[in-house]
Amino acid sequence: MFEDIQLISMNVRILRFWALLYDKNVKRYVCLTLASMHIFTQVVYMLTTNEGITGIIRNGYMLVLWINTVLRAYLLMQDQAGYVGLIKLLASDYYDLAGESDTYISGMLNDLNRQGMLMARGNLFFGLLTCMGFGLYPLSSSERVLPFGSRIPGLDEYATPYYQLWYVFQMLITPMGCCMYIPYTSLIVAFIMFGIVRCKALQHRLRLLPVHHPAGHRDSRHLAAEIAQCIRYQQSIIEYVDKINGLTTMVFLFELLAFSALLCALLFMLIIVDSNGQLIIICLYINMILAQILALYWYANELREQNLSVATAAYETEWFTFEIPMRKNILFMIMRAQRPPSILLGSVRPITLELFQNLLNTTYTFFTVLKRVYG
Repeated sequence: MFEDIQLISMNVRILRFWALLYDKNVKRYVCLTLASMHIFTQVVYMLTTNEGITGIIRNGYMLVLWINTVLRAYLLMQDQAGYVGLIKLLASDYYDLAGESDTYISGMLNDLNRQGMLMARGNLFFGLLTCMGFGLYPLSSSERVLPFGSRIPGLDEYATPYYQLWYVFQMLITPMGCCMYIPYTSLIVAFIMFGIVRCKALQHRLRLLPVHHPAGHRDSRHLAAEIAQCIRYQQSIIEYVDKINGLTTMVFLFELLAFSALLCALLFMLIIVDSNGQLIIICLYINMILAQILALYWYANELREQNLSVATAAYETEWFTFEIPMRKNILFMIMRAQRPPSILLGSVRPITLELFQNLLNTTYTFFTVLKRVYG
């Protein structure tokens, strides 16, 4: 059903390939077992390492990325029915909109598919750059290091041939982790993007009310039915956003806490690294974090703004010329739209660009403190 919807098809196919959505086969257990084993070796390394602060920060970044990757995979498996149900809901509503003979809505859907495909490919490209950074980092070091700091109890992972074998293993599981991590984010952002289109479609329907039912030539029964349909559509948007929040709100909270700390630490690394190669790789890490966070926060903010704009569109319907029962319905729509459904962070705070700005400000504040202490 989703194969023809470019907005989500690429992301769902990748997650399906790894058996994290729809299919249940041995691939999901292989990738999760390998990733979990790798996280274990990273944790052992972090607890026993004697590396300096540069190595600790870099490997802490890797550890958080891998934990986040496995966390997303387990959430997909645990609440697979919820994610599959949301995909079915999106597909059903998408085809309902596509079935309408309206050039404005058709144009929005075409733009949506184009932007969704571009975003999915762009995120995978950034993920590929990061994977290259992981692999190239050891080449920029003057001594033997692994792409991900890890320690296997009972083995010297830096001795030949263990070093070469473990390096190959880490480089093989890195693309796998990328394909588990990136499509999840792109899929959630695609859900949000479709919510934006639904809000715009509702605004369009509201603005057509005075056009289809001008004063003096108005069929009250048909007008009342269309207003009731708009109210039901508004409620369906609210329920749609609630379903997204139910699946993602705690993941977003974990990412905010983890990535804000990592962003601060990576900025600090920029002033203490001793080679241009390491500097370039750290810049790739920072770009990866900012690209992931900004895409989410941008579209979550836009969803909130478009839900607020429903109130403006409802007010522009010339509602004051309607009969009293219909006026009340429009006013109820306006009142509800002024409390817009939003993508929430930990079921508490809406995700907005203002929150993104606060994240950057707080990160830079801690960075300046670290710079003063260690500079």
